[in-house]
Amino acid sequence: MFEKLDSIAARYWELSEAIQQPEIAGDYSRLQTFMKERSELEPLVLAYQRYQDILREYEDARELLRDPTMEEEARLEMNRLSDERDHLTEELKLMLVPPDPMDDRNVIMEIRAGVGGEEAALFAKDLLRMYLRYCERSRLSASLLSVSSTDMDGVNEALIMISGPQAYACMKYESGVHCVKRVPITESGGRIHTSTVTVAVIPEAEEVEVQIRPEDIRVDLYRSTGKGGQHVNTTDSAVRLTHLPTGLVVTCQDERSQLENKAKAMKVLRSRLLEKTMEEQTAARDAERRIQIGSGDRSERIRTYYFNHDYVVDHRIGLTINRVSITLDGDLDPFIHALRLAEKTEKLKSLHT
Repeated sequence: MFEKLDSIAARYWELSEAIQQPEIAGDYSRLQTFMKERSELEPLVLAYQRYQDILREYEDARELLRDPTMEEEARLEMNRLSDERDHLTEELKLMLVPPDPMDDRNVIMEIRAGVGGEEAALFAKDLLRMYLRYCERSRLSASLLSVSSTDMDGVNEALIMISGPQAYACMKYESGVHCVKRVPITESGGRIHTSTVTVAVIPEAEEVEVQIRPEDIRVDLYRSTGKGGQHVNTTDSAVRLTHLPTGLVVTCQDERSQLENKAKAMKVLRSRLLEKTMEEQTAARDAERRIQIGSGDRSERIRTYYFNHDYVVDHRIGLTINRVSITLDGDLDPFIHALRLAEKTEKLKSLHT
């Protein structure tokens, strides 16, 4: 482990020196590449520096044992440093776990009302707002591609594009079935109902990864529906793409321009085709699938929101967070951080088996 850490630290300082050189500083593209790599290495290098500092401080404290007047204080300091060293050793191991190559991808998120009728659609609306609020609180940008509303202002289906640093790394754990237990506004008897919403998170595909032939696409144009400004329902700007070989259908109506809607729909279609390929590959790698935190399968229940008891439970790691309202206001960090740690821990175990 330490040989690898030494190598990473050496690379970090090499990059630090390189970006100071005039030939690098004057080349914007190379400078950005070097700075990005350096910023990715920095947390690990700083943690390793702290680890080395602890070792030096521990040796200094041990030297004080020779002084009878300092012996007790020295032993307390050695115990403290020993605990910090052990904790930091485990942290460094986790930081060395190779990241998911998809982590920096933008994301296509689908939210669909499941079991529960109108109540499921109302909960889907709550989740849509939750993810939009999370993006506002984070360094992520969310663009609503399309939304299908109900008569009671619920959401049957919504499609969002989420972009920004580590978008897929943050959002990938949201794939699965979200359950809600509460008294619906449609319930006159005060009974608690259980409803579900399905969330799918798909990494955005690059054009070179998924080639789509024009003859394999049927394009249908229609008039946008739903809430909107003065430009809604005035032109046939909404676009529906059908991929004939697979039967996949994508619609986009959020933009005023037909060309913009078509471009966004193509991104979604390309990502869905990539997801289909990834699912086929994953099915053939059962051993690797077992190290993931949940399968990400759309049929897997991942989280339940208990309104009657005012807490949320993530079933994959047994994490309970109080205050449903805080979570639905976009405070997903406790879940995301815990899930990322759990996944890295599982991967670390797999590297030693």
